[in-house]
Amino acid sequence: NKFRVFAFALALGEVDDLKYAAAAGALSYGFPVIADTIIPEILPTGVTRYEHVVSMPWNEIEGDTDEEKAAKLVQKCIEVRGVKIQITEVPVPVPYGSAFEGEVVRRADMRIEFGGKYSRAFEYLLMADKDEVEDGKIELIGPGFEEIEEGGYMNMGIVVEVAGRKMEKDFEPVLERQIHYFANGASGIQHIGQRDIAWIRISKTAVEKGFTLKNFGDILYARFHGDFGAIVDKVQVKIITDPDLYAEWLEKARAAYDERNVRIGTMTDESVEEFYSCTLCQSFAPDHVCIVSPERLGLCGAYNWLDCKASFQINPTGPNQPIKKGQCLHEVKGYFSGVNEYAVQASHGSVSEVTMYSIMENPMTACGCFECIMMVIPEANGFMIVSREDTSMTPAGMTFSTLAGVAGGGLQSPGVMGHGKFYIISPKFIPADGGFKRVVWMSSILKEQMAEQLKQVAEREGDPDLIDKIADERICTDVEGLLKHLQEKGHPALAMESLL
Repeated sequence: NKFRVFAFALALGEVDDLKYAAAAGALSYGFPVIADTIIPEILPTGVTRYEHVVSMPWNEIEGDTDEEKAAKLVQKCIEVRGVKIQITEVPVPVPYGSAFEGEVVRRADMRIEFGGKYSRAFEYLLMADKDEVEDGKIELIGPGFEEIEEGGYMNMGIVVEVAGRKMEKDFEPVLERQIHYFANGASGIQHIGQRDIAWIRISKTAVEKGFTLKNFGDILYARFHGDFGAIVDKVQVKIITDPDLYAEWLEKARAAYDERNVRIGTMTDESVEEFYSCTLCQSFAPDHVCIVSPERLGLCGAYNWLDCKASFQINPTGPNQPIKKGQCLHEVKGYFSGVNEYAVQASHGSVSEVTMYSIMENPMTACGCFECIMMVIPEANGFMIVSREDTSMTPAGMTFSTLAGVAGGGLQSPGVMGHGKFYIISPKFIPADGGFKRVVWMSSILKEQMAEQLKQVAEREGDPDLIDKIADERICTDVEGLLKHLQEKGHPALAMESLL
């Protein structure tokens, strides 16, 4: 009974001898007892699944009204019994389903935009204690977009707090990345990117049908319970547009991102037998597949090898599958027989071979969620790296948004590659093409965000002044200016073997 019949006894009012006897009978069937008065508690001993008898005195329950207190009492019952909530329909005013994944909202059809060129959006999921999470609570903290002019933009943060007996901190980035997938199921919603470079658009049609910012919370609440009910018991969502609170939570989120980035530690590609796939973005690029290894994280920057491993444990049939490396066909370029075989299958035959460590020969494909784009600058015999957050012109004669059309779409484009920003500091950063010494231009925001890590890379490369030799948009945005800077600084790429 304790595993099959999800029943519980709720004792209201004073518990007399008759109620004690009835409660004992319920316990014998494996059903826990929850009382709204002070009674002796019995912690888990194996008769029921979790706690046996729980006291939750009515006058100690937080709430402004009896209705709020009653809701929390029932929530406690659900939690103690381990009842899993199933929501069959996502309660939003627009059509919802997999048919709408990958939908693009054009600027002419857009009502409001979060992130992108003129604003910023972030999303952050964190595990919290079960007593700190009120299941189903969805808050909009700050103004809505009603007062923003049509086609305008504003900052927004999505903070999801989850609790569950089987939830682990290692699962946070896995669940957080699902926000991209869940949000894209709504008609009239476009979601690209992740972490603090999310880009969300809501169409005029969706707003006319009644879609509001709180509906993002409705979607996430329903989908996390529906898809991850095995590990998530409670979900609450904050949609933050208040400027002060937005800045506060963005700082917390970035600290968490940094902590996740260093978890991989000293693991190397040689120390594991398996890499992992990620096909989460195939709704946008059907033939694209990420291959994630300990020394090369996903191009979105949100998933590293450990995250993919955790994702596979949560959902063995999901987008992150183990890939046996197989035979190493070329150590420097990163050809592996198992990776090639998987790439053919996952790309529906559009990719026959893929290198893990080269941009010039069979590079990994990309969708549109990459943190950075790297591109060859033939005149400089090196590569430029432009950040998604950089809106300036580049020496390639294109901005990030234009370059994205070349790098994305699931196609292999030798000389152009989307990647995560922390791949830049990896020892496996394009060794087949000369490694970090080939970088001749880099967005200043990357130099600032990763200053300490880049300094360590320069020292590892034997050139402590290398970062100063790399140009950025503050120094030049054309090839002529770039060559002048490289020659003045004596950049090593100028003396290296020709890329072409």
